[in-house]
Amino acid sequence: MIPFKDDVPTRTRPVVTVTLIVINCLVFLFQLSMPAESHQVLVQAFGVVPSRMTRVSSYLAAGLHNPLVSVLTAMFLHGGWLHLLGNMLYLWIFGNNVEDSMGHVRFIFFYLVCGLAATTAQVAAEPGSAAPMIGASGAIAGVLGAYLILHPFARVHTLLIIFIFIRVITLPAIVVLSFWFLIQLFSSLGPSGPHGGVAWHAHIGGFVCGLLLIRFFQKSHRSRPGYRWL
Repeated sequence: MIPFKDDVPTRTRPVVTVTLIVINCLVFLFQLSMPAESHQVLVQAFGVVPSRMTRVSSYLAAGLHNPLVSVLTAMFLHGGWLHLLGNMLYLWIFGNNVEDSMGHVRFIFFYLVCGLAATTAQVAAEPGSAAPMIGASGAIAGVLGAYLILHPFARVHTLLIIFIFIRVITLPAIVVLSFWFLIQLFSSLGPSGPHGGVAWHAHIGGFVCGLLLIRFFQKSHRSRPGYRWL
């Protein structure tokens, strides 16, 4: 299932959501412009390496190469077009409504806190891993968790692909996002290699963080629009 649109209107312009998308895209274009060897150096320097985080006192460096700073910089690096486009699609669909619920400034802090929680979860799950972790997935997972609490029965237009069968269907957000979370949960139970892959635990950590923190960041408990299913 690939969601591509929801039917929840917003009261404000999603300035932060759009800005995050633009920054991520610009950073990725910069990554593409680099030679392969330089790109690897960039990812190693500015991505989150769990083994480096768990032994942070041995790797304290000045400026942006500090492993603690990499928690922030890693959120704006991506490993490929599909990685970038998938993340930005989810941020575009669900981020505007979450931003609308808490305001621009609170949304910035919420996004970063969820990214931090996601990183913490992945480092805790694989403390000895030397594979750099990059991407906005963890922070965006927090946005998904928040959206699930805010608009569980919102209509989400979804592209359903089963082999050669392709169809657009409309599902409640609770189905789409619960299905997404279950995929992350079951995938995290499988074996993970030492050379990289998907940071499933980061997705789970970010999502749970969004679920728990949305009520603290939300401006007010606005009444939700009603939905009828035919």
